[in-house]
Amino acid sequence: MSIRTERVASEIKKELATILQKYQKGNIITITNVKMTPDLSLARVNLSVFDPSGGEEATFNHLKEKKVQIRTELASIIRHQVRKIPEIEFYTDDSAEYSMKMETLFRKAKKIQSTQDEGDEQP
Repeated sequence: MSIRTERVASEIKKELATILQKYQKGNIITITNVKMTPDLSLARVNLSVFDPSGGEEATFNHLKEKKVQIRTELASIIRHQVRKIPEIEFYTDDSAEYSMKMETLFRKAKKIQSTQDEGDEQP
Protein backbone atom coordinates (compact mmCIF):
# COMPACT_ATOMS: atom_id res chain seq x y z
CA MET A 1 0.00 0.00 0.00
CA SER A 2 1.09 3.53 -0.66
CA ILE A 3 1.50 6.06 2.09
CA ARG A 4 -1.77 7.76 1.09
CA THR A 5 -3.79 4.53 1.27
CA GLU A 6 -2.22 3.67 4.63
CA ARG A 7 -3.09 7.09 6.03
CA VAL A 8 -6.67 6.92 4.79
CA ALA A 9 -7.04 3.37 6.14
CA SER A 10 -5.69 4.49 9.51
CA GLU A 11 -8.06 7.45 9.65
CA ILE A 12 -11.04 5.29 8.69
CA LYS A 13 -10.08 2.71 11.33
CA LYS A 14 -9.90 5.41 13.99
CA GLU A 15 -13.20 7.04 13.09
CA LEU A 16 -15.06 3.75 12.55
CA ALA A 17 -13.96 2.61 16.01
CA THR A 18 -15.72 5.64 17.46
CA ILE A 19 -18.82 5.09 15.34
CA LEU A 20 -19.06 1.36 16.10
CA GLN A 21 -19.07 2.03 19.85
CA LYS A 22 -22.72 3.02 19.40
CA TYR A 23 -23.49 -0.49 18.15
CA GLN A 24 -22.00 -2.27 21.16
CA LYS A 25 -24.82 -3.60 23.28
CA GLY A 26 -23.30 -6.05 25.72
CA ASN A 27 -20.71 -7.16 23.18
CA ILE A 28 -17.27 -6.06 22.04
CA ILE A 29 -16.64 -4.99 18.45
CA THR A 30 -12.99 -4.58 17.47
CA ILE A 31 -11.63 -3.37 14.16
CA THR A 32 -8.60 -5.52 13.51
CA ASN A 33 -7.64 -4.22 10.09
CA VAL A 34 -8.71 -1.82 7.34
CA LYS A 35 -7.46 -2.32 3.80
CA MET A 36 -8.09 0.25 1.11
CA THR A 37 -8.17 -0.32 -2.62
CA PRO A 38 -5.52 1.69 -4.49
CA ASP A 39 -8.14 4.13 -5.80
CA LEU A 40 -9.50 4.65 -2.23
CA SER A 41 -13.02 3.73 -3.32
CA LEU A 42 -13.43 0.68 -1.09
CA ALA A 43 -12.51 0.01 2.53
CA ARG A 44 -12.39 -3.63 3.57
CA VAL A 45 -12.88 -3.67 7.32
CA ASN A 46 -12.05 -6.78 9.36
CA LEU A 47 -14.10 -6.99 12.53
CA SER A 48 -13.74 -9.19 15.55
CA VAL A 49 -16.99 -9.49 17.50
CA PHE A 50 -17.16 -10.97 20.99
CA ASP A 51 -20.58 -11.50 22.50
CA PRO A 52 -20.83 -13.36 25.83
CA SER A 53 -24.34 -14.52 24.93
CA GLY A 54 -23.05 -16.07 21.70
CA GLY A 55 -24.69 -13.65 19.27
CA GLU A 56 -21.60 -12.78 17.24
CA GLU A 57 -23.27 -13.64 13.94
CA ALA A 58 -26.36 -11.58 14.77
CA THR A 59 -24.22 -8.58 15.72
CA PHE A 60 -22.20 -8.90 12.53
CA ASN A 61 -25.36 -9.14 10.41
CA HIS A 62 -26.79 -6.08 12.17
CA LEU A 63 -23.66 -4.11 11.28
CA LYS A 64 -23.96 -5.21 7.66
CA GLU A 65 -27.56 -3.99 7.61
CA LYS A 66 -26.51 -0.62 9.05
CA LYS A 67 -23.63 -0.23 6.60
CA VAL A 68 -25.25 2.73 4.78
CA GLN A 69 -25.90 4.56 8.03
CA ILE A 70 -22.36 3.88 9.26
CA ARG A 71 -20.92 5.16 5.97
CA THR A 72 -23.03 8.33 6.27
CA GLU A 73 -21.71 8.94 9.78
CA LEU A 74 -18.18 8.33 8.56
CA ALA A 75 -18.72 10.74 5.66
CA SER A 76 -19.76 13.52 8.02
CA ILE A 77 -16.47 13.11 9.91
CA ILE A 78 -13.91 12.64 7.11
CA ARG A 79 -15.54 14.63 4.29
CA HIS A 80 -12.80 17.28 4.34
CA GLN A 81 -9.99 14.73 4.26
CA VAL A 82 -10.94 12.64 1.22
CA ARG A 83 -12.47 13.47 -2.14
CA LYS A 84 -14.76 10.48 -2.25
CA ILE A 85 -16.13 8.58 0.72
CA PRO A 86 -15.22 4.91 0.24
CA GLU A 87 -17.73 2.10 0.24
CA ILE A 88 -17.42 -0.12 3.29
CA GLU A 89 -17.33 -3.91 3.34
CA PHE A 90 -17.31 -5.76 6.64
CA TYR A 91 -15.55 -9.09 7.05
CA THR A 92 -15.30 -11.31 10.10
CA ASP A 93 -11.83 -11.66 11.51
CA ASP A 94 -11.47 -15.07 13.05
CA SER A 95 -7.74 -14.81 13.71
CA ALA A 96 -8.31 -14.94 17.49
CA GLU A 97 -10.27 -18.17 17.15
CA TYR A 98 -7.63 -19.54 14.79
CA SER A 99 -4.80 -18.70 17.19
CA MET A 100 -6.68 -20.33 20.10
CA LYS A 101 -7.22 -23.45 18.00
CA MET A 102 -3.53 -23.56 17.04
CA GLU A 103 -2.50 -23.04 20.68
CA THR A 104 -4.70 -25.98 21.70
CA LEU A 105 -3.14 -28.15 19.02
CA PHE A 106 0.37 -27.18 20.13
CA ARG A 107 -0.47 -28.04 23.74
CA LYS A 108 -1.81 -31.45 22.67
CA ALA A 109 1.29 -32.10 20.57
CA LYS A 110 3.54 -31.08 23.45
CA LYS A 111 1.63 -33.35 25.84
CA ILE A 112 1.89 -36.29 23.42
CA GLN A 113 5.60 -35.59 22.92
CA SER A 114 6.25 -35.47 26.67
CA THR A 115 4.39 -38.76 27.27
CA GLN A 116 6.38 -40.40 24.46
CA ASP A 117 9.63 -39.06 25.92
CA GLU A 118 8.73 -40.49 29.34
CA GLY A 119 7.97 -43.86 27.75
CA ASP A 120 11.34 -43.89 25.93
CA GLU A 121 13.29 -43.19 29.14
CA GLN A 122 11.92 -46.22 31.03
CA PRO A 123 13.78 -49.54 30.38
